[in-house]
Amino acid sequence: MKHFISIFLICISATLYAQSNGAERVKQYNLEKQIAIQGYDPVNYFTQGKALKGSPKINLLYLGVIYYFSTEANKRLFESNPQKYEPQYGGWCAYAMGNSAEKVEIDPKTFKILDGKLYLFYNAYWNNTLKSWNKDEKTLKTKADKNWSKFIN
Repeated sequence: MKHFISIFLICISATLYAQSNGAERVKQYNLEKQIAIQGYDPVNYFTQGKALKGSPKINLLYLGVIYYFSTEANKRLFESNPQKYEPQYGGWCAYAMGNSAEKVEIDPKTFKILDGKLYLFYNAYWNNTLKSWNKDEKTLKTKADKNWSKFIN
């Protein structure tokens, strides 16, 4: 009986942690109606090397955030390792996070895979922040990592 109670308490604790973590993510992430990356498939950046809209019919709720996928195979890949495919900095512009600790919208078609992680960038009105990021990537990434940690504990 003690074993059962211990397992039950661990499950309850994990569920409460996931719910509180999910609420914080929804609050801090770049979402529209809880949907990440403006509905683009996070796995496709890795498998095809390009931005591709996902389908609302192929979706997954992960810790409060909804992701759309272009294929069931991509959805399964995401499910097997969400941390690999989720965009960095909650889907906000990586350059802005590193440069000024600001949450700035992105263009889902402007991205970079760096060290196996997805970084998204603002690109509008003749301002492609990926170009600026590339000029000082190491410094900006270090600053962005530090700045993002202030938003997500």
